[in-house]
Amino acid sequence: MFNDRINRLFHKRYNRLAILILGAFLAITPSMSVYAAPTAEELAQQRQNLPIQSNSYENWPDGPVVSSQSAIVMDVDSGAVLYAKNIDEKLYPASTTKIMTCLLAVENAQMNENVEFSYDAVFGVPRDGSNMGIDVGEILPMEDCLYGILVGSANEVAAAVGEHVGGDTETFLQMMNDRADELGCKNTHFMNANGLHDENHYTTAYDLALIARAFFSNDYLANIANTPRVHFEPTATQPDDFYLNNKNKLVTGEIKYEYYLGGKTGYTNDARQTLVSCAEKDGMRLVCVVMKEETPDQFNDTVTLFNYGFSNFKKVKVSEVETKYTISNTGFFESGQDIFGSSKSILRLDENGYIVIPASAEFTDIESTIGYENLTDNQVAVVNYTYNDVFVGSVAVNLAPNTESYDFESASTSANNSVTIINVKSVIFWIIGIAVVLSLILFIARYINQYHFGGKKGRMAKKRRKRNVQRTVSPYRNFNFDDIDLRK
Repeated sequence: MFNDRINRLFHKRYNRLAILILGAFLAITPSMSVYAAPTAEELAQQRQNLPIQSNSYENWPDGPVVSSQSAIVMDVDSGAVLYAKNIDEKLYPASTTKIMTCLLAVENAQMNENVEFSYDAVFGVPRDGSNMGIDVGEILPMEDCLYGILVGSANEVAAAVGEHVGGDTETFLQMMNDRADELGCKNTHFMNANGLHDENHYTTAYDLALIARAFFSNDYLANIANTPRVHFEPTATQPDDFYLNNKNKLVTGEIKYEYYLGGKTGYTNDARQTLVSCAEKDGMRLVCVVMKEETPDQFNDTVTLFNYGFSNFKKVKVSEVETKYTISNTGFFESGQDIFGSSKSILRLDENGYIVIPASAEFTDIESTIGYENLTDNQVAVVNYTYNDVFVGSVAVNLAPNTESYDFESASTSANNSVTIINVKSVIFWIIGIAVVLSLILFIARYINQYHFGGKKGRMAKKRRKRNVQRTVSPYRNFNFDDIDLRK
């Protein structure tokens, strides 16, 4: 009974204390309301308000407002960035990761190779995600796998391809990250071959555009990525008959865009909607990346961005308009064959080299610099072009045909091992000219020193020379030959 009283007293005092605390809390927070997460529409509006980087470029066409967290338009041939919105923020790529998986497959495997599905590939991915339903031990040709990945976004197929190409998953992941580095990616790290969420699996719109540039430069991959539907027939190693439908509305034609060449969708709860696309018009091929967006804006914004790129920019074939790096204006591209004879071109600008500039700009507005980094075997330099300090493309300086015998080992090399090509004829004439001038100067100096500025010492030396001449005169100088009787 005593214990009951104690309990009642304790609970009574406890309840009073709780009421006092609650009252005090309500008194100091009268305006506090319950937090509500923003809706998709509110998030889209917030993303629309993010600044567009490219709009700050001098004399650059103003870009459209889109509702993605990040977006970019890049020219495939030149690498020029035409539109930039938050392009360096690390975000989750989701299934757009798979364009790297397929790129490595094409670069490192044959399309008729058989891919066997391991237990880890099949059961290492969620069964309720994007899958083809392939069982352990089944075999698919590599080409069928690529269709499964790019059309059906099949996660287990991407995992199996990674194991096949790399030999094991870890090796393939290293290949993915190494290839990203080779392409110039600075803020990318892959943790799997399919894009399933991982905090350490990320990229940026800019890096993803670099990967997409390599991907869509391969017409075989671009064609697969533009396939609306694919039919898989039963085989001895795959007994099921089924279809895979592409979820990309720009591929299926649900949203029509006549210049579309293909793309890859991606979605996770954290990544939201992500889309990588490619389109071509009038010889200009562009890639577009939108990241962290709400459906169906990723499709509509992609069309808007492509139209912006095609309407506001133009391609310029550099070899047709460049005058600074031609034989008529500089000896940089000449090698002398003889002193007074002909010279031939040993270097030339890449005839297929393009830059992309605003439609209102002229080539004369473009600035250029010579670079020596990331050269291929046939390249000796690269001409980098900018418009108001914005990179618009580069053109390689290549060895001309039939110049294999030129001795580049004897060319001057700077500290960074870059090769400088010298006009041999010009160098010879310069050396001869300098030698003639120096000889003339020495002759004049000697004349002046001996005959005009000798002073007393000079005059004394002259007298000594005269006396020496007199002493060497013949002793018969004063002899009279008439005194000699020649008859004796």
